[in-house]
Amino acid sequence: MRTKRTTVLLALLALAVVAAFAGRVDAAAKATTLTIWADQDRKAAVTQLAQRWALSRGVQVNVVVHDFGKIRDDLGTVASSEAPDVIMAAHDWTGQLAANGLVEPIVLSAAQKREFPVYTLNAFSYGTAVKRLYAVPTQVENIGLVVNTALAKVPKTFAQLETEALAYKRKARGNLAIAVQQGANGDAYHMYPFFSGLCGYVFGLNKAGNIDPSDIGVANPKFLKNAKLIDKWNKEGLINSKIDYSTAMNAFLTKKAAFWITGPWNSDTLKKSGLKFRIIQMPRIVCPSVPFLGVQGFMVTKYAADHGVLSLAQDFVTNYMSQPSVQAALANVSGRWPANLSAGKSFEDPVLTQFGKAGVGGVPMPNIPQMNSVWNDLGQAWVRSTKGPGAENAVASFKAAARAIAEKIG
Repeated sequence: MRTKRTTVLLALLALAVVAAFAGRVDAAAKATTLTIWADQDRKAAVTQLAQRWALSRGVQVNVVVHDFGKIRDDLGTVASSEAPDVIMAAHDWTGQLAANGLVEPIVLSAAQKREFPVYTLNAFSYGTAVKRLYAVPTQVENIGLVVNTALAKVPKTFAQLETEALAYKRKARGNLAIAVQQGANGDAYHMYPFFSGLCGYVFGLNKAGNIDPSDIGVANPKFLKNAKLIDKWNKEGLINSKIDYSTAMNAFLTKKAAFWITGPWNSDTLKKSGLKFRIIQMPRIVCPSVPFLGVQGFMVTKYAADHGVLSLAQDFVTNYMSQPSVQAALANVSGRWPANLSAGKSFEDPVLTQFGKAGVGGVPMPNIPQMNSVWNDLGQAWVRSTKGPGAENAVASFKAAARAIAEKIG
């Protein structure tokens, strides 16, 4: 009986040892595999770059294709076993992801920080009392003013832009002055250079340098003082809210407009157009007419710790994705200006280089959740005040927008 019991106990012990060993093997396998979510357009480039890093670290990478527009929301609902350790991210997701504890802060050295424009780092920084950095910026996108240089001179002042645009509009029926998209739903993003040029802003900063959602600048006194220019532009037809994306693009490509406001997503369209063009930042109106900036980068998720790869994820994001050569390689594939300054200096695409320079000094779209309450009302303020005959007075329109935004934010 004792012999039989001993045999059974030894068998159970053996099974336990095997199970424990298998568990350690599984854990070890997970601990040496880094999972990254990237979109389809950049999957190949991210895979190639990540595998190069992984080879130097003796680990594995698993790049999973994920719809870029769904990454932010899906990160909050995905099962831990299926979750990524690193994600490609847009900077304006930062507030929501950080507030929900879904991403980990990162630390860059002083030398690393000097490789990036301050505003790209600020774009991924968030915190009410203490601001922390949550991503390494890798790409920047913004709109610029595209000028058909065979039809008009490149303007050095806004007055020159206005004069030349209106003169071209009068040349032929159906011509547009400035082809800038709005449409019935409005487009606060494409109208931002006009907004900033009139000294408008969305949110101010508090004493700690953090975005202050209680300081809404949509109808600030300085902007309202300059808003009469919007009424003038509407009356003379410089801009018109009835113009949507397709109308604006087709007008420029068919020489019905000498000026077009668009971004690097139309780089290939411009290259294939056969047109002679130059891209600049819109000239200063009263204040600098800077564009909104969209900054993209790489974040470490909370799941990296659960998977036992937090240090690997931090190394990949902070020490590898910040390198100039890596950022240049990614930029060449994705068609976006690299965030790293050294990478930008060596970047050879002439169209993307012009778009990149047109974004200098731009304003990163506010990365706090309250920004979701701004887009519609700010866009509609422009629609109401630039729809041609019957347009609403700009001062009244933007005051109404500011009130509506304040009510939504509470």
